[in-house]
Amino acid sequence: MKRWKKMMIGSIVLGMSLVFGACGNQEGSSEESANEITVSTWNYETTPEFKALFEAFEKKTGIKVKAVDIASDDYDTKLTTMLSSGDTTDVLTMKNLLSYSNYALRDQLVDQTERIRELDTDAAEGTYEMYDIDGKTYALPYRTDFWVLYYNKKMFDDAGIQYPENLTWDEYEDLAKKLSKNDGQVYGAYQHIWRSTIQAIAAAQNEANLVEPDYRFMTDYYDRALRMQKEGTQMDFGTAKSTKVTYQSQFEEQKAAQEFIEFAASEEGAKVLAGVGVVPSYRTDEIDQLYFNLAGMPTDEISKKAFSPDEIKLEFPIDTHGPAIDKILQEEHDLILVGDETPEKGTANMEKRVAAEKE
Repeated sequence: MKRWKKMMIGSIVLGMSLVFGACGNQEGSSEESANEITVSTWNYETTPEFKALFEAFEKKTGIKVKAVDIASDDYDTKLTTMLSSGDTTDVLTMKNLLSYSNYALRDQLVDQTERIRELDTDAAEGTYEMYDIDGKTYALPYRTDFWVLYYNKKMFDDAGIQYPENLTWDEYEDLAKKLSKNDGQVYGAYQHIWRSTIQAIAAAQNEANLVEPDYRFMTDYYDRALRMQKEGTQMDFGTAKSTKVTYQSQFEEQKAAQEFIEFAASEEGAKVLAGVGVVPSYRTDEIDQLYFNLAGMPTDEISKKAFSPDEIKLEFPIDTHGPAIDKILQEEHDLILVGDETPEKGTANMEKRVAAEKE
């Protein structure tokens, strides 16, 4: 019985990657499959890097790339089904390292270790290290992410408030109060419903590890979020989740597939990504300059510093219990923010449940 594996493109810690799951196209190829590959995407029309990479790759190779588009909210669930059902999509794009490690530990991905040794990866070395699982790598990283706070300049102008710079959390909360209308229509701040907007940021700022059952460092962050909801300076979590508010609205032939993931992860692919305002994993001074030359891109030193951090870390470390831990953290996150648990009780439950899971 053939073992289905996929090739992936991924995102890393804040980031993304591409992987192979060789499903069905490994034994020979038709003329059509040799000139076209399929790549999974999410929200294709509103995610600019996909179209940019696909068009650049087709222009370079003559091989057409067809998007297998999936709604973002359903993406991870759909990929799990695809990997277990013999789906023939050539390349899977990974949204996060949790999914990557989950599939890799199940032996559902093609080992890229030997091939990577032949590639130029120096400018993305730190990123590749994060994909290492027991000495093997199953994806090629092509993009990195980081958290950014956007603000509406018109709201600040209308309120007669200076634009923020180097905010503390206390200043952030205070500004949210000043900018809110207290009418349930205009909120001074918005943090999306993802658990990572609280948990990952709290972990990064406290040198903590989300797979270790000690979550007391999160309580202040949850206290702040709940306080802001109560005061009407941030949308109620239940409302945001039930109405599916978007953060945007608030403000092989396997060879062809291999060629595509290597292109996306290469210097050439990185230039394509930087040209549409996406942060690539492969970074050089020239690529950084392409990014900051885009119209409307801030060029101040703080922004440039954020673009070139001293250290890049995993948002969610690779762990055999990763999916179960993620589920626990998400469940307790929801219970805290809808008011069914206090931050102290919720984080204590996280510790208890994660410790039991890892026994």
